[in-house]
Amino acid sequence: MKIYDLIIIGAGPAGITASVYAARKQMDFLVITQDIGGQAAWSGDIENYTGYQFITGPQLTQKFEEHMRKYNTSLKEKEEVLEIKKSGEIISVKTVKGDYQARAVIIASGKRSRELGVSGEKEFKNKGLTYCATCDGPLFSGKVVAVIGGGNSALDAGLQLVKIAEKVYIINNTPKLNGDAIMRKKLEDSKRVSIFNDTKVTAVLGDKFVNAIKIKRDGTEEIISLQGIFVEIGLIPNADFVKDVERNIQGEIKINAHNQTNLAGIFAAGDVTDVPEKQIIIAAGEGSKACLNIFKYLNSKTFS
Repeated sequence: MKIYDLIIIGAGPAGITASVYAARKQMDFLVITQDIGGQAAWSGDIENYTGYQFITGPQLTQKFEEHMRKYNTSLKEKEEVLEIKKSGEIISVKTVKGDYQARAVIIASGKRSRELGVSGEKEFKNKGLTYCATCDGPLFSGKVVAVIGGGNSALDAGLQLVKIAEKVYIINNTPKLNGDAIMRKKLEDSKRVSIFNDTKVTAVLGDKFVNAIKIKRDGTEEIISLQGIFVEIGLIPNADFVKDVERNIQGEIKINAHNQTNLAGIFAAGDVTDVPEKQIIIAAGEGSKACLNIFKYLNSKTFS
């Protein structure tokens, strides 16, 4: 079996940036991913990525992908990783389609949406209930929708939807919204937005499609009629396939300042790690840092 210098798992901002650095270092590497862009592709308007005063998530993702493909990167798309194992100096990566080996690995698999865990959620998934405003928002033009959550992802979804929906409810289970002040103010100033803090979702209702949501606030349950629900209550690290690497209580992979995990040769970068802030620009920087440290690691080793 071919042994690569490096396998990169994931093609979001961290994985793509790592691939660009690996190509420029002339490593023999492979990228394995389920999609291109990761969470960046879900983002709406981006105004804080250096060099772009304004760009959308899909546009930035396209720029990332173009940069990666410029180097004729070896890429396995729509391929889920099932397991990583280390034996001696070689790391094996098992996917749904095959097995691969490398001397080093970067786990840059990002995060996935957290579910509400209430009745009706699974039944109405993709039937009016969704986890991506960028992907599905245009389907709800002129309709009444709710965004569940109070952080930046929820506020971003709300700002996207307020441009196209008739009415947007922001349903947040904490005493106040927690996202960036400028995003909060835009929503609070909009006449199309109603914000319910200290409010819990208790059920998703519908027939063939979503037609209402049941909430509880001030000790009283009420039903809001609507046609769309966008769940934005946080993210879970995509690290279930990693068994022997140390993780924190949130399930994030623990790394040091050099992106090293507790296992030599296995590095991690981006939102799947315990790096404190989850931002596109930080993930990209972490991807470059991980790859540069792997280049040093590989040069310091003698492989049989």
